[in-house]
Amino acid sequence: MTNAAWYAARGTGVVALIMLSIVMVLGIGSRSGRPAFGLPRFAVNLVHRNASLLAVVLLAIHVGTLLIDPYAQLHLVDVVVPFAAPYRTAWVGFGTVALDLIVALVVTSLLRARIGQRTWQVLHWLAYAAWPVAWIHGIGAGTDRGSAWYLAIAALCAASVLAAVAWRCTSGFTTLGGQRLPRQIRDVLLRDERAVITTYRGGDR
Repeated sequence: MTNAAWYAARGTGVVALIMLSIVMVLGIGSRSGRPAFGLPRFAVNLVHRNASLLAVVLLAIHVGTLLIDPYAQLHLVDVVVPFAAPYRTAWVGFGTVALDLIVALVVTSLLRARIGQRTWQVLHWLAYAAWPVAWIHGIGAGTDRGSAWYLAIAALCAASVLAAVAWRCTSGFTTLGGQRLPRQIRDVLLRDERAVITTYRGGDR
């Protein structure tokens, strides 16, 4: 049972990162007023929604198996309160922050009709914060963090998301309403992009 929980936590953690990266890319693509990735917008939205659901399920399994894994020594409070876990406190803390942000995204999506479309859209920008925090968590807390295959997956995920963010920040990107991203927001996203690249390079040393 212990080994099963350990392998399940490892596997779902890696796949959850991949799915979250796909969700980010598809989410950006769905905001374009033009067909993206060779698919019509409704198809991109459908895949984005299904990928989001799968990512949440994988994340739930990842957290659940860590709670029953005696090696991780995590308690329920550790997956809610950041930087409280005794095991790799800082790196696990990043994972807790990412989990809290994703839970906020899920809850606000379920309450979308009540809180209004505009409020939901503003809160949905939390996804831009959740993904890099989750990525950093995987780089520092994962059992396979130093293996070549994991670093390759992490690099591919980062490259895909950063390329999508760079596309989103270009002046040629237009939304369904024909609007471009405000310059102030583009500057913030590009700064976050550079921060992720710096973190990855620092982990290679």
